[in-house]
Amino acid sequence: MYLHRQCEGLLLRYLELFPCVALTGPRQSGKSTLVRHLLPDRPYVTLDDPDEELAVTDDPVGFFSRFPDMVIIDEVQRAPALFRYLKLAIDAEPERMGRFVLTGSNQFMLQRNLSESLAGRIGLLSLLPFEHRELPPPLRSRQLLEGSYPALAAREFTGLREWYAAYVATYLERDVRLLNDIGKLADFHRLLRLLAARTSQEQNMSSLSREIGVSSHTIDAWVSVLESSYLTFNVQPLHANLGKRLIKRPKLYFWDTGLVCHLTGIRDREALEGGPLLGALLENLVVAETRKKILHAGLDQDLFFYRDNAGREVDLIIHDRGARLVRLIEIKSGYTAKHEWVGRLEEIAAILGPSMKAEGIEIGCQVVYRGATRRSWPKAGFEYLNVEDFLLEE
Repeated sequence: MYLHRQCEGLLLRYLELFPCVALTGPRQSGKSTLVRHLLPDRPYVTLDDPDEELAVTDDPVGFFSRFPDMVIIDEVQRAPALFRYLKLAIDAEPERMGRFVLTGSNQFMLQRNLSESLAGRIGLLSLLPFEHRELPPPLRSRQLLEGSYPALAAREFTGLREWYAAYVATYLERDVRLLNDIGKLADFHRLLRLLAARTSQEQNMSSLSREIGVSSHTIDAWVSVLESSYLTFNVQPLHANLGKRLIKRPKLYFWDTGLVCHLTGIRDREALEGGPLLGALLENLVVAETRKKILHAGLDQDLFFYRDNAGREVDLIIHDRGARLVRLIEIKSGYTAKHEWVGRLEEIAAILGPSMKAEGIEIGCQVVYRGATRRSWPKAGFEYLNVEDFLLEE
């Protein structure tokens, strides 16, 4: 059974605007399923097939002659030579929109080739694992522990441990080995586990370097590999145009909390609820879901966080440029609303307020937690939102 994705409308819109559309995202996020469902009559080729990869490499002109009209090409990053011929095909008939649909699971490799060959000719989209609201309702309460990959949701998370073990092994063997700057895979795998244990924290390359025994430069390069293959992403500290930037290090999150639980050995609800990572995992879920919504809908929004030397912090700041609104969001794993949470948000809102007011930006303060939603409580301008209500927001 096909489950509809929030980015379907944006993808169809891009097919009307660009000769070529590229859909990137991690392996098993549903890219092929999505494009084949929306475009069932188009020819489909995957370059994971060694014969097709060889066909593109040995005879790209002959490859394209097989598809004079339209085609879906999956995992295009495996054949860099393809992009020069794509440019020639598009330039020969620039008025034909939506002719080529590409998918790929390595963001940086794909975008490098696209920027060099297809700048101005291509629309770029991302597809991540299911958003919370895309999951079947009976599975939503299991997302924090068990994740949101479509293949797992389709089987209602049976064989969870085996699936994630195979996913990580396949990722290391198929994607990481494509990059020349990776040394020992065992060290890279250790980094992946260390980062999972530190999810929702600021990146400290020096600390990671000491623990693994490689240079900080190497750690930085390896984290870029994780980002490029859509396992992790960064959120930057508050941007200078919204207030004073007080720290430099970004915070690192995983796109899928089920993978974090697998990498850190959290296997059941009891270990999740009683373990030290519950708060970090809930923060990771809320931030990742917010980022997914922005990417899948093409929203004009940015994410930041705030922390200063006095210990004041906000877990998540959403800057909605169109609405000229900034939402300061504190994320808590508790069920009981506490007045001190509002006090912290109010203090930071007062610090940031003057610079935002000068730019015509309004501020709203919210606590996302596991208790009941309370609007305008304890006073106007503040909200306590149940995490489920937050995740299901349109």
